[in-house]
Amino acid sequence: MRHKVFIDGREGTTGLRLHEELAKRTDIELLHIDPNKRKDKEERRKLLNEADIVFLCLPDAAARESAQLVTNPDTRIIDTSTAFRTDPNWVYGLPEIHSQRELIRTAWRVSVPGCHATGLIVSLRPLIDAGIVQRDYPISCYSVTGYSGAGRTGIEEYENASPAATKQLIVPRHYSLQRNHKHIPEMQLLAGLAYEPSFTPIKANYKQGIGISIPLFSRLLPKQSTARDIHEALSAYYENERFVHVIPFDSEAYLDDGHFLITACNHTNRLDLFVFGHDDKIAIMARYDNLGKGASGAAIQNLNLMLGVDEGYGLT
Repeated sequence: MRHKVFIDGREGTTGLRLHEELAKRTDIELLHIDPNKRKDKEERRKLLNEADIVFLCLPDAAARESAQLVTNPDTRIIDTSTAFRTDPNWVYGLPEIHSQRELIRTAWRVSVPGCHATGLIVSLRPLIDAGIVQRDYPISCYSVTGYSGAGRTGIEEYENASPAATKQLIVPRHYSLQRNHKHIPEMQLLAGLAYEPSFTPIKANYKQGIGISIPLFSRLLPKQSTARDIHEALSAYYENERFVHVIPFDSEAYLDDGHFLITACNHTNRLDLFVFGHDDKIAIMARYDNLGKGASGAAIQNLNLMLGVDEGYGLT
């Protein structure tokens, strides 16, 4: 049986990647819209309600509009925007945490996690559930990402820059300095935090790959857990997960002369977790592809669960 799939917003970074991957599958029939009618509401309504599964790869406002156009009770939606990530009527699409995998299997409305949020939640949720990190811990998080995280506009900004602009783009750039990044609400809710984390994203001059860093201090933790304790807890939690790998505590072999390799998971759906530290100082670091596990890879993983096929079908 072939499942009809429509990608609303195929022209964007995530939409293009999804189309490229799903076009290879024999169990998927992709529905296409005439390029001249892609902003025609009635044409979109028709395709949205004809599909078994709809991917919304749109800005928030457009995603909300498209979701309202779906009136077919048999059409299931996977949204890649921020619009529904904290909506209780939608299932958060991160299978590796809590009981999300079973919720995704039977869901009619699934919201794909934000790229930055994925690393923070995967790093912290097991520790908060276990009482190793308290819910009101003052969490700080730094995220270094390739410029594709900003979508088509970010790619164009870097790849078509004038000589004058290139001088500014060659160095990493911190942004959302007012601590108002749109991923913060889902970070707080899905990690189980009592307060918003202090989150600093940093855009750098390479295309893709993301590195999340979360510092912890043993003296502030309820049981004064060590870095090795943190590592053991994460290793046990993700022991049977296909796409989340906890790297051995003695991780020198996975570094580049002591340097963290942010892009080592590019072109895969894998997320690597590291724990570093000694004495009172602990650092959890996550790396993954912001276009893979942080976007289209996660969307396909959710699709597979919803269709009842192997969770890793079509994923590296």
